[in-house]
Amino acid sequence: QVQLVESGGGLVQPGGSLRLSCAASGSLRSMYAVGWYRQAPGKQRDLVARIRSSGSTNYADSVKGRFTISRDNAKNTAYLQMNSLKPEDTAVYYCNEALGVQGPWGQGTLVTVSS
Repeated sequence: QVQLVESGGGLVQPGGSLRLSCAASGSLRSMYAVGWYRQAPGKQRDLVARIRSSGSTNYADSVKGRFTISRDNAKNTAYLQMNSLKPEDTAVYYCNEALGVQGPWGQGTLVTVSS
């Protein structure tokens, strides 16, 4: 099973940008789809973006037009480019399988959007 490690979070002002990385211990090609999820304090964990092995993508309405998911199979890494960040984007972000059987959840990376 592929182990995933998230990184790239931090504190950013509203309107700013961040790029998150999801590094896989094995081949990213073994995953049906890579998903980025987020969990805000006191809320459930939700899927915000997904990229299939074909390269097709899906986004939650709340991030459509602002976030872009991508994957580099050669580097076994997936990315989430986040632009025009809003305070409501504040959450811990995780990556995991988004169509097949999910592996264990990692530590995630905290994104805080605040002035």
